[in-house]
Amino acid sequence: MNYLAAFLLAIVSYSLVSNVVLSRFYGICSFIGVGNKIKSAASMGIAVSFVIIMAALICYPIYNFILVPAGVPYLDTITFILVIASLVQVVGLFIKKFSPSLYKALGIYLPLITTNCAVLGVVSENTASKLDFGMSMANAIGTSIGFLVVIIIYACIRERLESSNVPKAFKGIPIALITAGIMAIAFLGLSGLIG
Repeated sequence: MNYLAAFLLAIVSYSLVSNVVLSRFYGICSFIGVGNKIKSAASMGIAVSFVIIMAALICYPIYNFILVPAGVPYLDTITFILVIASLVQVVGLFIKKFSPSLYKALGIYLPLITTNCAVLGVVSENTASKLDFGMSMANAIGTSIGFLVVIIIYACIRERLESSNVPKAFKGIPIALITAGIMAIAFLGLSGLIG
């Protein structure tokens, strides 16, 4: 299999089969917290996707060309968090300037992208698995696509549930968690897709 095919297969695998939210439960706080309206879910998905891709793009050379040659690869986590925090600040300023209402709607979940384990998980997995630059980017792109698709599907379902006749005991967070569980089971069915 050539590299391009492996690259594309990795993107599909990371987005569907090994979906960061539904198979590893990374980023679940923003998934549950913001996934109740399609617009805010799509915006959060795009923001998280941007941060994941940029973090992978920036952290790969920092780790491989600065930390490892300097003999301090153990500083990777703190370095990655600093890079991610800087990227989140840039995204936050951009959203605040161009869409104050969206900035307000995202609320506390926007700065929480800094500690979103999906973002840190991708860059940490890239270094722990010793992925080359291309596969690191495939991991970042696939994870981003997977997060974006899943949070939008989840928001669509939750919006429909708002107007549905849900038993009182299941309204709110209980039905949201049940929905997430059913989605995880559905995506588990894709595990045989790529072998």
